[in-house]
Amino acid sequence: MEEKESKKKNRAGSIPGPTNPMVTPLLTDLYQFTMAYAYWKAGKHQERAVFDLYFRKNPFGGEYTVFAGLEECVRFVANYKLSNQEVDFIKKNLSVSCEDAFLDYLRGIDCSDVEVYAIPEGSVVFPKVPLLRVEGPVAVVQLLETPFVNLINFASLVSTNAARHRFVAGKSKTLLEFGLRRAQGPDGAVGASKYSYIGGFDATSNVAAGMLFGIPLRGTHSHAFVSSYMNVDEIKDKSLRRKDGSSTCKDFVSLVQSWLKKIEKSNSLRGNFAETNKSELAALISYALAFPDNFLALVDTYDVMRSGIPNFCAVALALSDLGYKAIGIRLDSGDLAYLSCEVRKLFCSIEKEFELPGFGKMIITASNDLNEETLDALNKQGHEIDAYGIGTYLVTCYAQAALGVVFKLVEINNKPRIKLSESFSKVTIPCKKRIYRLYGKEGYALVDIMTGENEPPPKEGERILCRHPFQESKRAYVVPQKVEELLRCYCAGNSDKKEGTLPPLKDIRERCIKQLEQMRSDHMRRLNPTPYKVSVSGKLYEFIHFLWLNEAPVGELR
Repeated sequence: MEEKESKKKNRAGSIPGPTNPMVTPLLTDLYQFTMAYAYWKAGKHQERAVFDLYFRKNPFGGEYTVFAGLEECVRFVANYKLSNQEVDFIKKNLSVSCEDAFLDYLRGIDCSDVEVYAIPEGSVVFPKVPLLRVEGPVAVVQLLETPFVNLINFASLVSTNAARHRFVAGKSKTLLEFGLRRAQGPDGAVGASKYSYIGGFDATSNVAAGMLFGIPLRGTHSHAFVSSYMNVDEIKDKSLRRKDGSSTCKDFVSLVQSWLKKIEKSNSLRGNFAETNKSELAALISYALAFPDNFLALVDTYDVMRSGIPNFCAVALALSDLGYKAIGIRLDSGDLAYLSCEVRKLFCSIEKEFELPGFGKMIITASNDLNEETLDALNKQGHEIDAYGIGTYLVTCYAQAALGVVFKLVEINNKPRIKLSESFSKVTIPCKKRIYRLYGKEGYALVDIMTGENEPPPKEGERILCRHPFQESKRAYVVPQKVEELLRCYCAGNSDKKEGTLPPLKDIRERCIKQLEQMRSDHMRRLNPTPYKVSVSGKLYEFIHFLWLNEAPVGELR
């Protein structure tokens, strides 16, 4: 008992609690506590149970999912403890016949005898394959069901959504998560920032997420900043020190205005504008004075080509005179493909005319309710956009509301259990299992295979029969060139298993990117992707159908 207490204290001390303080033992459905009481009342609460957590169908019409949310589950288990106040609340909401001894039992639960095995976070995963296997006293593990499903459902959905946006945008583009204001509440916003980063986004506008998780931050200014200025007279301090510190330009405003006159007469902009919006010019000058090293301006407040771009170029050229290099522009409306091409041409013309190396390569960022379809359409039209700011469709997972994660009992007291249904997708795969990913000679993943826990593992170069769990005719021999076992121990409970460490967020993101690169392109494509094969071993197939026949009631005709 002392060893158990010591182990629990060490785990809780080394692993912090869930990021969201609302994730407590009460973040569950009432029926988990009613079942726990019924188990306890029947004397079944200590029976050793095994549950699988998985999903039935890939989201967004695709054929892959990115697994996320594991770290928060491990944090939750490592720090699980019901307070007296929480137990008193449970007592009020259970049957009046609820015995005090059960409440004492609840107070003593600490999950120290719960084992959690999981596929590493950031992995590419598929339907029916257990993302988590949770072992422990049946009443305790049942109490973990709802929080685990909650923590993994949204996390995996957002990570997958982000990965799909990354696939369409391409590796070379910068993806910025701008969804804070449109997300479903503060916790939805912070979670979306974290899991978008795992899925392949490069930065977020969410300052809280940046602080919590170390995600790079990006952001410039809004239309309100531009329209808040009336004229350059509002700029009080017009001086700007040269980048090398050698001298100070006392009137940066005049320098910008002189450049504006030059480009009005230049070959690059001749005929594109007559007179720019002076309040916009004042705003851009003011922003450049505040951020001369990081000048990226929103240019569509009034008119992109007739005002925003000429004003931006004048400020950028003035900054160049003082040794600074402007970053680029953001487009938030209009025909993004056409405008980006026109802007790029103009930047290149100015680079050539005024002999300013790099001016033509300034970053063009686009925003304005972008989604997968928009990115795909932009690619087909042709564009010069370097970075995308994506918000609403990303963080709300507008195309699909939920992943549909489930948590099913597969074994109790070493006896495999199965749930039957008229729909194959809802039939569970019984018993404690091991899971392997088999790779082909080109390095791509070919198939995931589930085996019984005590079956010998697949071996490289040796042929193995992979069968569809339920359809007899679907089967194939596979000769893997590489075999990867997927489940790893993250909570060892009272076992002697070695616990895996929780990697930093950057490593999870890198794993996700690497895993996606190991998938065949036909599994990844947006339209009509090829389904990835999930299979069971021959022995497990036979056992599933043996148990199925034993458990299915036999009808009688008269």
